[in-house]
Amino acid sequence: MTHYENPVPTTVSSPGMFWSTMWKFMTVKNDREPAKAPGPFTFDLLAYDNPKEDEIRLTWLGHTTILLEVAGKRFLTDPVWAMRASPFSFMGPKRFFEIPVSIDHLPPLDGVLLTHDHYDHLDEQVIRKLGAKGYTFYCPLGVEGHLRKWGVSPEQWRVFNWGDSLVLDETCTLTALPTRHFSGRGLRDRNTTLWTSWVITGRHHKVYFGGDSGWWPGFEEIGNTYGPFDLTILEIGAYGDGWPDIHMGPDNALRAHAALRGKVMLPVHWGTYNLALHPWREPVERLLAAAPDDIVLWLPRPGACGALPSASHINRWWEYVYSM
Repeated sequence: MTHYENPVPTTVSSPGMFWSTMWKFMTVKNDREPAKAPGPFTFDLLAYDNPKEDEIRLTWLGHTTILLEVAGKRFLTDPVWAMRASPFSFMGPKRFFEIPVSIDHLPPLDGVLLTHDHYDHLDEQVIRKLGAKGYTFYCPLGVEGHLRKWGVSPEQWRVFNWGDSLVLDETCTLTALPTRHFSGRGLRDRNTTLWTSWVITGRHHKVYFGGDSGWWPGFEEIGNTYGPFDLTILEIGAYGDGWPDIHMGPDNALRAHAALRGKVMLPVHWGTYNLALHPWREPVERLLAAAPDDIVLWLPRPGACGALPSASHINRWWEYVYSM
């Protein structure tokens, strides 16, 4: 069985901390979930016309699920509609808010980008539905095994190793690049599939979709080789002292954005599932407190369609939970 390794030495969880971490997960509350469900959030299908080659538009649907329009293409990233990021429907991290749109009410897609096979990034029921619609999946090595098992035809997937590129047409190129993370959906399949980030290159714009990653020096090399990026999409949540190598948190995400030579940063992987010991709003509040004055941050409300801003656009939807 193939096993994959990170580009730099990586510890998934700090030695000797497993049981203390599990105890904290069971006992520490500290506002890890909102007092009441945010939203409901709306989605306006009429806002979507044909994607324009010279424009970046997107809708954040929560966590790392994004409807992303760039280079004249419309992609859906890491599609997860499940109420629990778990193999079980009755236990595991529960979604804080209803996703703003159903699968059947999405606009047409040019493809689905997958970064890795964790439950908060790969949703079996959604993959089955999207597969039945005939969409193409772009995935890292080994993830096609899940697609096959879930009834997706081999003609519908394209598999990437780190460094692989695919020219979709004269307007758009996809490139898979390393991240510092891990994979697996069970007790015995850790790192048997690859994890990746994506570079989407068009004639007018470049986007970096980071997937899950801890900080590593490769961000600078990616920025120098493929950047500068008009938009970086970077994770800021689910960090913790027990697993510092595999999630960045807000401070290292800002550091990665700078190393990638990014212009606008969209923070993701926060405010949707209870996956760590920090309060649910802490990632975004720490990010805003630490962000330098010259950074352009894009923080839309879930479900809102928007175009790439030239100045920071911050919708403080997470504060409305406590003001309503």
